[in-house]
Amino acid sequence: MRILIVEDAMDMAEAVAIRLGRAGMACDIAESCEAAWDHLAVQSYDALVLDINLPDGTGTELLARLRARGDRTPVLMLTALFSVDQRVSALDLGADDYLVKPFDQRELEARLRALIRRDATQKSDAIRLGRLEFSPATMTARLGDDPLDLTRREAALLALLLRHQGQVISKERLYDGLFTFNDADVGLNAIELYIARLRKKLAGAGVTIETQRRLGYRIAANG
Repeated sequence: MRILIVEDAMDMAEAVAIRLGRAGMACDIAESCEAAWDHLAVQSYDALVLDINLPDGTGTELLARLRARGDRTPVLMLTALFSVDQRVSALDLGADDYLVKPFDQRELEARLRALIRRDATQKSDAIRLGRLEFSPATMTARLGDDPLDLTRREAALLALLLRHQGQVISKERLYDGLFTFNDADVGLNAIELYIARLRKKLAGAGVTIETQRRLGYRIAANG
């Protein structure tokens, strides 16, 4: 999962990015509306965390432009001052949720997961495929009764594949979901390494990760 945090308070934005990164979410940070548009011009996101007050405009203006062009990316609004009128305005413009500062980062993480699950094709709390059961809420997996030991990036990769099970996902799309602009030193071939690791860990799960030459990868039940 890849998240764009639009927030000019860099200490808070970086703290949120670190927390979400530990939960398997790759986060980019934009300090202004202009920076946010620069990110959105070259990258798609699973969700946006959008502050109301920004140096060169407001989060609600950015949200309105986003929805006007047909972009339905889930948006969670953040602000220190959030009156009833502001909440109604933000929701009417197409915001999906909001949090008032100060907030508990565990709640922000939970709300983002809820938004992404709501937006995903797979709506259930647990995703099942073969003997594999994956929980998007906790980013954990089980094979039957046994927990599956996954690193955070392995779990994020598995989540991406399962959210689009049966579909071929390009290596580039998987890379975008796992790494941020700050990970420029990590090459695209890193996806092959993580796919290989996942395949080993899913042995006996009744699940296969197929390589579609020049197209990407697809996860499906065996048989």
